[in-house]
Amino acid sequence: MSEQRFGEWVAIKRHGHVAELALDRPKAMNAVSTEMGRRIAEATAALAADPGVRVVVLTSTHERAFCVGADLKERNSFSDADLGRQRPHARAAYTGVLELPVPAIAAVHGFALGGGFELALSCDVIVADRTAVVGLPEVSVGVIPGGGGTQLLPRRVGAARAAELIFSARRVPAEEARDLGLVDQLVPEGEDRTEALALAHRMAANSPVGLRAAKRALRLGHGLDLRAGLEVEDAAWRSVAFSGDRAEGVAAFNEKRTPNWPGE
Repeated sequence: MSEQRFGEWVAIKRHGHVAELALDRPKAMNAVSTEMGRRIAEATAALAADPGVRVVVLTSTHERAFCVGADLKERNSFSDADLGRQRPHARAAYTGVLELPVPAIAAVHGFALGGGFELALSCDVIVADRTAVVGLPEVSVGVIPGGGGTQLLPRRVGAARAAELIFSARRVPAEEARDLGLVDQLVPEGEDRTEALALAHRMAANSPVGLRAAKRALRLGHGLDLRAGLEVEDAAWRSVAFSGDRAEGVAAFNEKRTPNWPGE
């Protein structure tokens, strides 16, 4: 397993075609400072540009937290001008995760609050263990979810449920989070990373061309009317139908062997 560091607090670990993006600021429970936001943006840009990456898993090295959100200790020292200057860096971090061109899985344990939960929401699938506590408490400190939460949460759970959760600023424990659809899979304590990586490897066994096209169709088609969504799907289909991966996939199926994907 190889590792590449982005500053002090962000690392990419490669597991074959699966890339693990590890949040590694344990002394601050992975609170996202200006510097950490920059590094997340750099790491996601590197992952997006790497054709060998088929699936990304977002993890935490902290035992009791995935990420507690924005670094409020840093922000307490900010002037209004400082906060305005920080905003593009913060947005780039969340957007970097959201716009990964390959499937992304969040492995959540402990606290995933505010921006921390927004990083998880920016992934396609959230695997959580039974210690997980999630929520968007921003209105309790005088702001709003600004890392995509007001847009991503209602797409998961509907407008009314998202409104209740955001306006109340409440923290939701793991089992309720699973029942409400805030997380997708609930696993035993301490198993979130293991299960997320196992799921990622199952995904990564499939066509890299197909995975990217399917994600593009899912993301671009969401929220469109059915007719427009089907046009998005057709465009994605045409991008893979004449690919080497399609030819290899059909041949491998008929020859009853494991595909050797050309990735093009």
